[in-house]
Amino acid sequence: MDQNLTIAKAMLPRINSQTLSNLLSGPDLTLSADGPVRVVYAPFDYIETRAKLVVVGITPGMTQAVNALNAASASLEKGATLEECLAVAKLTASFSGGAIRNNLVAMLDTIGVAKHFGVPSTDVMFRPGATDVHFTSALRYPVFVNGKNYNGTPDMVQTGILRSQLDTHLTEEARALSRAIWLPLGPKANTALTYLVRQGRLDPRRVLAGMPHPSGANAERVAVFLGRKRPEAASSRTNSAALLKALARLRQQIADLEGALA
Repeated sequence: MDQNLTIAKAMLPRINSQTLSNLLSGPDLTLSADGPVRVVYAPFDYIETRAKLVVVGITPGMTQAVNALNAASASLEKGATLEECLAVAKLTASFSGGAIRNNLVAMLDTIGVAKHFGVPSTDVMFRPGATDVHFTSALRYPVFVNGKNYNGTPDMVQTGILRSQLDTHLTEEARALSRAIWLPLGPKANTALTYLVRQGRLDPRRVLAGMPHPSGANAERVAVFLGRKRPEAASSRTNSAALLKALARLRQQIADLEGALA
């Protein structure tokens, strides 16, 4: 946590009503910038080192950033320690319910993750106060391109200002959670984990690639993956064959983990 605390100590005192009203209005919370790409600080520094499962998104968006900054600021005013502020901020900005969590739990259970961890359902791992799941992003600190949430373009591996986050912050988390199972949410997050695997920083056997993103907007792909919708009934936009292939591969991957990586 040393590097995290150093950044947080420098940036958290800069939170005020002006910076919260528009994170992109000035340099106060800007960590780095290159052309249209800007990386802004928000308190996503906390690492749950006891986690068994790491859920990886692309990068926090504006809403998540503001929520985390507000939570950290409120905690500081109440006299919380820096580490307590970071933990509260991270929890506040992580999803805790709704369609995303329900879909995620159902898919994890379907591929055998609950059985692997010896729980009736992975839902228990997401309950308030649980330390089994670490939520993070390929790019820990919020990235904006031309003032809009980063959506995967430009390529994070090919862009120096973004790749540096993979080489520092994400690598730090991979080192701290080397025995956890890593779940990338979508192909862009998987690109980041594939990069770490190629660099020898993450064990490929622990990366569960290919599961559809649990977003409610992805409902049909999730339904096919879970067997709730027949593949032949799916629309042309859904590659049912690829989803079923991923399902079989992920089930086998979890089965292969039994005992092999204990």
